[in-house]
Amino acid sequence: MRKRRRKFDNSDEGHIDESWLIPYADLLTLLLALFIVLYAASNIDAAKYQSIMESFKSELTGTKIPDKNEGLTPQLPTPGLPQKEEQEEKKDTELDALKIKLENYIKNNKLEAVVSLQESKKGVEVSLKDVILFDSGRAELKARSFKTLDGMVGLINTVPNMVSIEGHTDNVPATNTIYRTNWELSAARAASVLYYFESKNVKSSRLQFSGFGEYHPLFPNDTDERRQANRRVTIVILRQ
Repeated sequence: MRKRRRKFDNSDEGHIDESWLIPYADLLTLLLALFIVLYAASNIDAAKYQSIMESFKSELTGTKIPDKNEGLTPQLPTPGLPQKEEQEEKKDTELDALKIKLENYIKNNKLEAVVSLQESKKGVEVSLKDVILFDSGRAELKARSFKTLDGMVGLINTVPNMVSIEGHTDNVPATNTIYRTNWELSAARAASVLYYFESKNVKSSRLQFSGFGEYHPLFPNDTDERRQANRRVTIVILRQ
């Protein structure tokens, strides 16, 4: 009798080939990497993206997408900010007007040789040479300087700005005077102008003074004319 061939359990019949999973997984990995790169390289505005999606939805379904901002109170400007800006603009306008008045005052009184005016970051600066205000080495105001200063006081009082009075000298040492240094002399001269302004009803709270001695010259101290220009008192109507 022919022997029946035994069938072994380890036969490969019916086994499913799963080798295709490997390249499929690799493909998914590559696609994932691609999307990550695309996402990283893009700069998506979430709000705009959401708006576009809602617009598509509205067009496709025929339904109206409610406005998320509907019923909300519109954002208002910061309280007080417009008013502050208006006040600052007004102050700048007032300072510009004062500058024009001072220019006219200097011109009309033929003071160009001894009084100069300029505008700076600090404010409007009026510089008076010492010869119109003081005797050499002295800090007491000359009587003839009062008329010039009075005219300036009237104009300065048209604005509320702070006023800084700055004294300057040349580099010649302070000798034969009661002042030991040019610092002391420049400070004393600035203080004299301050006290005069105060006596003419410029509010004390608006006034301040400083002495710079020889250390802020307009020109090199190499000629008599330049040294004279460096000896001055500068009245600065400060920006607010």
